[in-house]
Amino acid sequence: MEAHEVVVIGAGLAGLRCAARLAGAGLDVLVLEADDRVGGRQRTDQVDGFLLDRGFQVLNPAYPAVRRWVQVDRLRMRPFPVGVRVRRENGVAELRHPLRHPTGIASTLASGLISPRDAIALARWITPALLRPRHVIAGTDRALRDGWDRAGLTGALRSQVLEPFLAGVLADDSGATSDSFARLLVRMFVLGRPGVPEQGIGALPAQLSAAAASRGAVVRLGAAVKAVRPDRSAMEIDVSGGDPVRARAVVVAVGPDAVADLVEVPRPQTKGLQTWWFSADAAPTASALLSVDGRRRGPVVNTAVMSNAAPSYAPPGMHLIQATCLLPQAARGDAQAAPRERDVRRQLCEIWGADAADWRLIRRDDIPDALPVQPPPLRVRSPARIAGGLFVAGDHRDTASIQGALVSGERAASAVLAGLAVPR
Repeated sequence: MEAHEVVVIGAGLAGLRCAARLAGAGLDVLVLEADDRVGGRQRTDQVDGFLLDRGFQVLNPAYPAVRRWVQVDRLRMRPFPVGVRVRRENGVAELRHPLRHPTGIASTLASGLISPRDAIALARWITPALLRPRHVIAGTDRALRDGWDRAGLTGALRSQVLEPFLAGVLADDSGATSDSFARLLVRMFVLGRPGVPEQGIGALPAQLSAAAASRGAVVRLGAAVKAVRPDRSAMEIDVSGGDPVRARAVVVAVGPDAVADLVEVPRPQTKGLQTWWFSADAAPTASALLSVDGRRRGPVVNTAVMSNAAPSYAPPGMHLIQATCLLPQAARGDAQAAPRERDVRRQLCEIWGADAADWRLIRRDDIPDALPVQPPPLRVRSPARIAGGLFVAGDHRDTASIQGALVSGERAASAVLAGLAVPR
């Protein structure tokens, strides 16, 4: 029977970071991945010359875990402008980060979206996260809607900008997400400049996989794990279509939709997203700003011309537009409950002020388990060790983000090293 010191199940961000750390400590590490490539939810497909990520995803280089474990310069990031374009009843307004885009200050102030009262309330809400993020993590938490109420943020800035913008980021338009988590996330937008790798979000896990392999870890694709069970002083892993594998320790680093199938933990609650990918001969705008509908008249929570920010996402002379919607829980068992193409196209026409009827639909991504639910009170970590030689990693064990996935993988690796008494 094949045997290794550690088997990591799942080659997503958490599993790959865990494998790199363990292999770097001198352990014999095997990564088993059911898919035909690494990345989990972070993957990119080439379709008719377009680069399509699995849903609209961005990478924020300001995340501490990204700065520490990712060679961002090698990803050739293509950043989005730090701001948002808002469709209003009487036209379009643009709000830009005043420090990163100082030329946009005048138009931001003239937008009518930021009253003095809202500006003060927003500062009251976000300043603790900017100055004392650890205090926010450790402090009292509440639902986001209650946090905004408490700060006095009640005007157009909230209803027409922050609510629709964060609905797409959090996959939640109810305001029930942790206020502390939302503040920490907005902090990262303030400090960083999110964008996409030139070759798509899949370039991130590809780099992490190469780093793990360079330290000696072996990544085996197309190896679906059916079960994990203790066997005397070791763990035994049943692999579909293959012989069982033994290991001293097993790290289950699969997504929230599959973790409960392999480990006796409650299935994490998740939120769903749906992304529509359209191609067009002409872009509806020259701007790369993310656009939202401040009127909230349809299923689209955000849309962007991807090829304006990252020309590599579309063939020469063509343009790629994404439109992201929330995917209701009811849509998981009933396709009729999902947003409809005609409603998406109608709203895109209104948001962009352009005719979206002739845009070609390349693909629609329905992702029912896009993000783990992050309710209050904020929980930034769950135990990595479940029992004996069994460990768990993933953003569902930390925070619902790339940062959370990487940190969880690192934490699981530390727990394995301690469990096996390996010197750090």
